Amino acid sequence: MNKIAMLLISGFALGFTPNFTNVLAFGETALPTPSAIGEKRPNILVIMAEDMSSKVGAFGDAVAVTPNLDKLAAQGVRFSNVYTTAGVCAPSRASHITGMHQISLGGQHMRSGNFKGQKYLAVPPPEVKAYPELLRRAGYYTFTNRKLDYQFSSIMSGSGPFTVWDDDGPNPDWNLRASDQPFYGLINLLITHESQLFQKNIERNRSRGLEKIVSADQVVVPPYYPDTLIVREAIAQQYDNIHAMDKQVGDLIAKLQADNIADNTIVIWTTDHGDGLPRGKRELYDSGLKVPMIIHWPERLRPSAFKNGDIDRRLISFVDFAPSVLQVAGVPIPDYVHGTTTLFDKGVVRDYVYAAKDRMDEFPFRERAIRDHRFKYIYNYQPDKPGAVHLRYRDQLSIMEDLWSQYEKGSLNNEQAFWFQPRPEHEFYDLENDPHEVNNLADNPDYKLERLRLSGQLKQRMLTVGDLSDQSELELAQQFWPQGIQPKTTAPRLELIGKSTVKLIPVEPNSSIGYRFDGGQWLAYQPDSLIAVPNSAKLEVKAVRYGWSESDTVYKTF
Repeated sequence: MNKIAMLLISGFALGFTPNFTNVLAFGETALPTPSAIGEKRPNILVIMAEDMSSKVGAFGDAVAVTPNLDKLAAQGVRFSNVYTTAGVCAPSRASHITGMHQISLGGQHMRSGNFKGQKYLAVPPPEVKAYPELLRRAGYYTFTNRKLDYQFSSIMSGSGPFTVWDDDGPNPDWNLRASDQPFYGLINLLITHESQLFQKNIERNRSRGLEKIVSADQVVVPPYYPDTLIVREAIAQQYDNIHAMDKQVGDLIAKLQADNIADNTIVIWTTDHGDGLPRGKRELYDSGLKVPMIIHWPERLRPSAFKNGDIDRRLISFVDFAPSVLQVAGVPIPDYVHGTTTLFDKGVVRDYVYAAKDRMDEFPFRERAIRDHRFKYIYNYQPDKPGAVHLRYRDQLSIMEDLWSQYEKGSLNNEQAFWFQPRPEHEFYDLENDPHEVNNLADNPDYKLERLRLSGQLKQRMLTVGDLSDQSELELAQQFWPQGIQPKTTAPRLELIGKSTVKLIPVEPNSSIGYRFDGGQWLAYQPDSLIAVPNSAKLEVKAVRYGWSESDTVYKTF
């Protein structure tokens, strides 16, 4: 037994295989039995590209050059109706990491740490945990590569709760885990990010060898853009960045194979929200919310209802990520999550997905959206404001500069100018006939009943999950960090049981606790478990509530 496994007497210890019986039969899907998985829990690797929609060959894009993703899709399942809960990274990532809508966590504004009214981070309800922490408590080795950005952290590594990741450094390695320990990894691929379309970054990436793959005359210009050379060049550059990302995916898959762990690793590839180009990113149109997803299972782990090469057209929300991954890992799903187990359970079907837009950088917004398989409804709490505003960050894009110039010259048609003009209170789109959402049917009497149906469902959902934007952001910030001061977590108590066994007790209920021995690796404490302390070891313990600062460290030598 490895050293870490010896430290835990109860709860999930490393090397312990959980009982999968309680997650075997959901709808049509039969998950692998313990005998089928050979006493091993699966590794789970999430590869998350940034800021891109379905510009992938396997998703029907004839321009995209994505051989590695196409191969992964042929050997796995494509999910063609996946939606994030926000069109921008930090709110979307807050939702992904918790399985809850960001509006119920106080993580809806982009970004919480950038609010000019008062410094604050989101402070979720104390029982809410990032799902990698729950996996880590259950014995998984968890890692990510630097980017956190879940609103109760800052953007980069070292700024979030220390209990979530074993390693959140720039170059994590699954080979650093203990022998036979399963891992969960989240690898973020930056090359497709909006910032990589800034001219200075394009030039830098070209100097480092980024290939020219797609020409401006090959691309298809969506109807909400004017067909200009600058627009075409921006879209073509995005395709080149996607090709570079595809190579990175290929490298990761090759490493899994070289390390002889591919046959026990579930790979999920997706993106953190939709298109990084203007009128995509930050918005509630499908161009900002709809993301591609591929799941590849090793043959012995693949649920029986899924076949290689399949296209799954069910509606899936990013809040479904957490419960789905917990389910397949055999870890109990908390009651607070808003999502379902749709990723691995084909029998679970949802009728609607929901999304929200709030403050974007220096400008306040408040919009809410609901979508079913055919229709989209957007409610704007602040009508008569334009969708397009001068965001300093976005204005670095050459395409954005061109769009502003075209609008100011009056050369945009109605479909192209709509985003720049005062927005209506209600937007309603027939996505079957208008996939780009350029024909607002909110006032069309033929669609009144459908609009009322979706608006009623949206109101009901907002009441169910709670919407913290009912109060101002300043009020929210003062609630989370009174007087602008980050609250500090109280150190946990140590309860000695016998001579060398300890139970850790949080002072603030449900705060996360970590511990280590003799300055070694911090470990995530499973609540109510007992820790066996090696003879003469120095035990260090501290706690953190999400959004608060860590407690002081408590020391005890045995």
